[in-house]
Amino acid sequence: MSAATGHKRDYSLTGPERLRAMEKGLASAQWYTSPIPRKRLKELMQRRNGPAIRDTLIWFALLIGTGVLAFYSWGTWWSIPAFFIYGILYASPGDSRWHECGHGTAFKTPWMNEVIYQIASFMVLRPATPWRWSHTRHHTDTFIVGLDPEIAQPRPPVWRIILMEFLHLYGGPKDIKRMILHCFGIVDKEQRTYLPESEFRKTFWESRVYVLIFLSVIGLCLYAGSILPAMFIVLPSFYGVSLMLTFGLVQHLGLHEDVLDHRLNTRTIYMNPVFRFLYWNMNYHIEHHMFPMVPYHALPKLHEELKPDFPKPNRSVWETVKEVMIALIRQGKDPSYTIQRVLPATAQPYKYRPTSEEREVTDTMGRAL
Repeated sequence: MSAATGHKRDYSLTGPERLRAMEKGLASAQWYTSPIPRKRLKELMQRRNGPAIRDTLIWFALLIGTGVLAFYSWGTWWSIPAFFIYGILYASPGDSRWHECGHGTAFKTPWMNEVIYQIASFMVLRPATPWRWSHTRHHTDTFIVGLDPEIAQPRPPVWRIILMEFLHLYGGPKDIKRMILHCFGIVDKEQRTYLPESEFRKTFWESRVYVLIFLSVIGLCLYAGSILPAMFIVLPSFYGVSLMLTFGLVQHLGLHEDVLDHRLNTRTIYMNPVFRFLYWNMNYHIEHHMFPMVPYHALPKLHEELKPDFPKPNRSVWETVKEVMIALIRQGKDPSYTIQRVLPATAQPYKYRPTSEEREVTDTMGRAL
């Protein structure tokens, strides 16, 4: 049933909503894109090594610096703020670097993207290859119920999961369980809906490396008689995720489901320079979803080009968190509640659903998924 009927929808990738989305022509459909001169778009899509190398060196330097402070403060009250900062610098940039390098746009040189992607995938406890394909599906079918594996919360929201995720106690164990299954050559049903069988072998070996690192960290802790080694590797993926989760929750929640216009289901948010560095400009999230091949360092310029066609951006993270929390509370009582964003007079109309001609094409594509 739809949210409008008051019944819960099945947000899994193997339930009835998957077929409904296909029947509506929403699977692998043609999305609205804002007008932009082709020449200008090609300029913005140019990849460069310089910005990503600079930002990666700064990130690693900050991690090492805060790590040294955390190490020498161990056993004192100062270790609490020291490890909190270290954890934020471990998890939040780990998430954004995982994301951008997964798209292959952070660096111009492909192997640089792959190296940082693999490191960041481990840091945020995401099996690298399955999550690359999961995110590809997220972009293909953004917030299409039954098809998008990255919908952060259903309607009505499950508050228990939201609270657990502030320490990564829901998604973290789930992905670790998948890694362990991968070690034995097992891929679950949901992952099979987006992960090609040709990628299974690579998935298995990646997870075996991850699990070997986990075991090595446990061994170091036992040898040292202390959890200190784990405080630097693995545990920051749990205690350092609060800002990462906040950034993730404000991307789409409270907005439309089952539409074909990123201006309806995605937010652009103005952030301060520190947050923008940690998030690698993913606060320009409508822009990123509409033109995912534009590198992170060019998103502010893309934002200026597309501003006349976009709803007004949220002014800050905290304003957006308040908006999302109010929407989730209202969806707890009325699952059909959706935030309506007003377009400027210069914008093209919203695209809610496929045209009849598009449905004829996407119906065949969707059924092949």
